[in-house]
Amino acid sequence: MSILDSLVIGAGQAGLSASFHLARLGISHVVLDANERPGGAWQHRWDALTMQDVHGVAELPGDSPPPRDAARANAAVPAYFAAYERAHALPVLRPVHVERVEDQGGVLVVRAHEGEWTTRTLVNATGTWSHPFLPHFPGMETFLGEQLHTVDYPGPEHFVGKRVLVVGGGASAVQFLGALAPLTETLWVTRREPVWRDDDFTPEAGAAAVALVEKRVAAGLPPESVVSVTGLMLRPQEREAERLGAYAARRPMFQRIEPDGVRWADGSFERVDVILWATGFRPAISHLAPLHLRSAAGGIQLDRNGRGTTAVADPRVQLVGYGPSASTIGANRAGRSAAKGAQRALRSAAATVAAGAVTSG
Repeated sequence: MSILDSLVIGAGQAGLSASFHLARLGISHVVLDANERPGGAWQHRWDALTMQDVHGVAELPGDSPPPRDAARANAAVPAYFAAYERAHALPVLRPVHVERVEDQGGVLVVRAHEGEWTTRTLVNATGTWSHPFLPHFPGMETFLGEQLHTVDYPGPEHFVGKRVLVVGGGASAVQFLGALAPLTETLWVTRREPVWRDDDFTPEAGAAAVALVEKRVAAGLPPESVVSVTGLMLRPQEREAERLGAYAARRPMFQRIEPDGVRWADGSFERVDVILWATGFRPAISHLAPLHLRSAAGGIQLDRNGRGTTAVADPRVQLVGYGPSASTIGANRAGRSAAKGAQRALRSAAATVAAGAVTSG
């Protein structure tokens, strides 16, 4: 079996960016993607989400961003990614479901249901969408209504006539309330008091937010999303929900779930038909477990004080779409960084081999 110089897992924005930069550096590689079609996680978003609603999709390297119009995001972004893959002849193989990555005699073996690949370096770009986080509450298995996570969101029309409890303090929860409150009755609960921004989200504010995530990654702690530290802002399409009181009526987290609703520690109760868990995601990195990349603190420590993409525990491995690069703009920068990191690892390995040859000679 031939050994690749590099291999990318995931063909979302970060993976495509990494592939583009690997190709520019002349590094032979393939990209393994679990989806049947181009588009990364975007193809799984709900139909009602338009390009005007999303926070923005940064352009891929050497390209321009897709227009911010009324087109469905789950169609427009996949079309953009597909055209990019074709234009740059990126070596994407799909569908390939990676199960494990192991070290075998100094090379990395990527095992999937569909086959096996051997590579000298690895760029992991699996993101978070395939690993939704669902907290456990007493009694949740007794609930007789619907329980949906962000990944299951079918669009606002599904909830008309139902009393909906939105759980979570992030941007997704704010957007769901903005869409649902004008159509049906909503309640909102969060674990902590929401932090609202009433100023412009400047590049300086963005950099400060990213720095907080970098600090955690540098310490080997599990990363928090960049959005979680930027504060919440209301867009024009959420002002009607604000006028209706959807955000002002926020309550703290309930204590338990009952068959027809939720109950708080003080004994108060609210009947609900649907619980919508906007509780976020975790990095989809379980396939990397055999490499033992996690630190004692529970996360994967990255180089350059958390600003880089190289796993400190194994410089052959690059992580993009992880921690500070888990945003569209960060993903592109991380793709370039990952390609250079793979190049450094390859050069280091070649130098070691050359030094060994000289010594033995």
